[in-house]
Amino acid sequence: MERLLTLLRYVCRLLRCPLMPVRRNAVFFCFMWLLGMLCLVVEDSVAPQPIRYSHNPNLHYANPFVELTLDLYVVCLLLMLIPRKAKCWVRGTLAALLYVVGVVDVWCLVHFQSRISPTMLLLVGETNGREAGEFFSSYVTLGTLFTPVGWLVLLGLAHVAVAVWHKPLRQWIWQQLRRVPWRQPMQALAGATLLALLIHGSVAAWDNKESMWRTMNYPTIGGVEREMVRKNANDVMYLPVYRLAFSLKSNHLIAQQLDDLREAEDAAKVDSCSYTSPHIVLIIGESYNKHHAALYGYNKPTTPEQQRLARRGLLVPYTDVVAPWNLTSFVFKLVFSTYTVDDDVESDWCNAPLFPTLFRKAGYEVDFLTNQFLPRSKEAIYDFSGGFFLNDEELSHSMFSHRNTRLHTYDEGLLADYDSLAATRPANDSTPRLTIFHLMGQHVEYNQRFPNGRTHFRRSDYQRPDLKQKEVQWVADYDNATRYNDSIVAQIVRRFEGKEAIVIYLADHGEEVYDGIRNKHGRVHSDKIGPRLAHEEYEIPMWIYATPTYQRRHADVWRRVRQQRSQPFMSDALPHTLLWLAGIHTPHYMPQRNILSTDFDATRPRLMKRRVDYNQLDIANYYKHHDRPQRP
Repeated sequence: MERLLTLLRYVCRLLRCPLMPVRRNAVFFCFMWLLGMLCLVVEDSVAPQPIRYSHNPNLHYANPFVELTLDLYVVCLLLMLIPRKAKCWVRGTLAALLYVVGVVDVWCLVHFQSRISPTMLLLVGETNGREAGEFFSSYVTLGTLFTPVGWLVLLGLAHVAVAVWHKPLRQWIWQQLRRVPWRQPMQALAGATLLALLIHGSVAAWDNKESMWRTMNYPTIGGVEREMVRKNANDVMYLPVYRLAFSLKSNHLIAQQLDDLREAEDAAKVDSCSYTSPHIVLIIGESYNKHHAALYGYNKPTTPEQQRLARRGLLVPYTDVVAPWNLTSFVFKLVFSTYTVDDDVESDWCNAPLFPTLFRKAGYEVDFLTNQFLPRSKEAIYDFSGGFFLNDEELSHSMFSHRNTRLHTYDEGLLADYDSLAATRPANDSTPRLTIFHLMGQHVEYNQRFPNGRTHFRRSDYQRPDLKQKEVQWVADYDNATRYNDSIVAQIVRRFEGKEAIVIYLADHGEEVYDGIRNKHGRVHSDKIGPRLAHEEYEIPMWIYATPTYQRRHADVWRRVRQQRSQPFMSDALPHTLLWLAGIHTPHYMPQRNILSTDFDATRPRLMKRRVDYNQLDIANYYKHHDRPQRP
C-alpha cells in the first residue's frame, strides 16, 4: 500500500510539471490570455461583417482558444529561461508591447473598419509631422475610451494593479490552496488537463503555424500573397501582434521589389518613336468569365454593345487568350512589366521596365483611371500586393501623367473622371496619349457591381434544376454585372470614336460561375491546374477596336489585327503589342511576343502560375464532355 501511495505521489508530481511555466508567470499568462480573447471578441463585434484577406468569404478560424493558450504557454516556457532579475523587465516590456499593439488594432477597426495591415503601415510611413498632428487631434480623443478600445485600456490598468500587488495576493491564494483537501491530486488533474489541451492545441494549430512559418520566410511578396490566398490571413495572423509582424515583413519585401523596379526604370531606354497610334486605349476588366460573354457564344445577351461593334467591323474578338495567373495582383505585375513568365528564371517582373514608363519616355501622355488600386486602409493583401508599385510616388510619377484620386461604387464613375480630365485639354490637342482604364468589372460580390435599375436577368430566366435558388441568383447577378460592364466599355469607346484611336480590352483573369463540372463561384487557388480550371479561370476575353479613321489611316495594322484573331496569346506579353502599336523603338521590345508582329512566336509556352503550360492541356476534350453545366 505504501508503495502504491509513493507511486501515486510520484505521478502527481510528474503531472504537476506542465503547470510550472504558468505558475511562475501566472499574472502575465492570465492577463495576456484575457487580452487575446478580448481582441478577438471585440473585433468580431465591432466589424459589421468579418474582415478577411482571402478570396473565400466563408473561411473562418475555429481554433483561437487553443492556439492562444498554446502560444502563451510557449512564451511562459521561454520566460523561465531568463534570469529572475531580468525576467520582470522582459515580461513587463512584452506585456506593454502586446497591449499597445492590441489597442492600436482595435482602434483602427473602430475608426477605419480595418485591422493592422501592410497598407496601414505604408500610409503611416508616408505621413509627415503636420499630418500626424492633425490626425491625432481628430481621432485620438477622450471619447475613444468609451469605444471598445476602453475595454483594453481597462484590462491594462487592472493588469498594472495586480502586478503591483501580486505578492500579497499570491501569498493569500497560496494560503487558501493549502487548506484545500486533496490539493496535490487536484494540481495533478489540472496539469494533466493543461497537457491534454496543449497536445490538442498543437495538433489543431499545426497547419496554421506551418503556414505562418512559410509566410514569414518567403523571399518575395508574391510568395506571401500566395500563402495568404491559400489560407485565410485572419487564421494565420489571428492576433494583432502577428498582424503587425506580417505587415512589417510585407513592407520589407515590398521595399526590396521597389528598389529593383527603380533600378529597372532608371535603366529603361527609348531610342525613337514614330507615334504610329496617336490614341491608344487599354481597358482592363476584372474577373471576367469569357464563357458568359455573348460575344463568345454565351446564350444570354450579356454583350449587345460589343456585338454591335463587331458586326460593324470595328471590333475584333480574339479567341485564344489566357491569363498567366488567376489573381489580379500577379496579373497586373506581369501585364505592366515588359518581363514575361518564360523569361530567364533568375529574373523577375520587377527587374524589367514597366511599359507606361517607356511610353512616357517616348513622349506619350499616360492617363491611369482605376477603380481598384488606390491606397486605402482596408486593402486585402492581394490588393496591396497588386497596387503597391502603382501607388509608389516615384514610380507613379514616372509612369503616369494623370491619375484619378478616388474610387467609385460603380465603374461609370471612371467615365466622369475621364470627362473631367478631357475637359481641361484644348479641342485641337494633338499630344499622343495612352489611356488606361482599370475597371471593377465583375469582381465579387456580383450584385454590387451594377446599379439596381440596371437589372436585366432574373432567376426565372435560367433553367438550372442542378442549382439551388441562391446559386441561380449568383449566376443572374454575374450576368447582370457582365451586361453592365458591356455598357461601360461601350461608353469608353464612344469617347474616342471621332479620333484616330485603337482600343484594346482584356480581363485580368476568369471566374467560376457555377459552370462545368464543379458548381461554385469565385476562384480556386490551387497549383494543380487542369483543363476545367484553365477553362473557367484562365481563359479570358480580349478584343481590339479601331475607329474608322484609324482603320483608314493604318490599313496594314488593322489587317494584322484581323489576321491574328485566332493566334494563341498570353496577356503577360501585352506590353510588346502596345509598344509596337505606338511605334516605340526600345531594346526592351521583343517582336516574338507581339501578337501583331510577323515574328510572333505562336509556339511559346503559355505558363499558368509559371508551372503549367496551357498549350499542353487537353482543353478540346473538356469542351467535348463538359460543354453544359452539370451538378457533381
